[in-house]
Amino acid sequence: MKTLKLVPPGTKIDFIGKRFIAMGLSVFLVVASLGLYMTKGLNLGIDFLGGIMLEIETKGPADLSDMRGKIGGLGLGDISLQEFGQPDVVLLRVQRQEGGDNAQQEAVSRIKSVIDDQVVEYRRTELVGPTVGAELQQSAIWAVLAAIGAILMYIWFRFEWQFGVGAVIALTHDVITTIGLFSLIALEFNLATVAAVLTIAGYSINDTVVVYDRVRENLRKYKKMPLPDVFNKSINETLARTVMTSVTTLLALLALYTFGGEVIRGFTIALIWGVVIGTYSSVALAVPLLLYLNVHRGDEPSGAQEATP
Repeated sequence: MKTLKLVPPGTKIDFIGKRFIAMGLSVFLVVASLGLYMTKGLNLGIDFLGGIMLEIETKGPADLSDMRGKIGGLGLGDISLQEFGQPDVVLLRVQRQEGGDNAQQEAVSRIKSVIDDQVVEYRRTELVGPTVGAELQQSAIWAVLAAIGAILMYIWFRFEWQFGVGAVIALTHDVITTIGLFSLIALEFNLATVAAVLTIAGYSINDTVVVYDRVRENLRKYKKMPLPDVFNKSINETLARTVMTSVTTLLALLALYTFGGEVIRGFTIALIWGVVIGTYSSVALAVPLLLYLNVHRGDEPSGAQEATP
């Protein structure tokens, strides 16, 4: 019985020779992501902005225009209505109300009073105050920065500082492009998305560590082999493992995206993108960057080999 091999054994792809193409693509993605973030911003969820969010099931396909007119007449400020996965499910968001929790609760009651005739079920009601939202934004930023800093220290102690810098640059690239994706397609950015970003960081660094382990091993083993050849050899030797891990993870995420529903769709999209971009950065960015960071080959062991690629 033959086994399916996504990557044939003994590949000799010149990743280092194509590094300028990969780096150019990465620079474009990062600059575009930052541009989108600064011009378009993120569709921040109620977790960060504060306010009212209702998930509503209606009697038949929702009449968004009618609901918008009724709720808009209440004078509650900015409102957002959108179908949420199905024509009879609506996600309603209203800006935070002045006056504390009592004002929020009163606004919810007023909203329900004008749309009760169309509603079968109120699936979810969330109230978040402005102070809590601001605190959550700050906590989310610190969580991401702390994760990146901890990863830098881990790679530094396990390998050398050059490896740590390369890993953090690749990881920062993954985080920024994920934020750019959410800005581009206007997906809601909430606490679940922050959790996805941290998961992406862990997945990406796992891939990078596997490749770096092989790089370190080959640097000590092939003392006279040129660095580009050592790096290419290391990437190709771990390529099958990297691709297989990514594909199996993507299969699980695609199932989650298909059957998981709208509530976790943003989380799943972030993870799918993270697996793809994390695999790319580990292979095409993290290792080629070592060429410019003065990596040491380590102490020469007895019996070190001279090899050709």
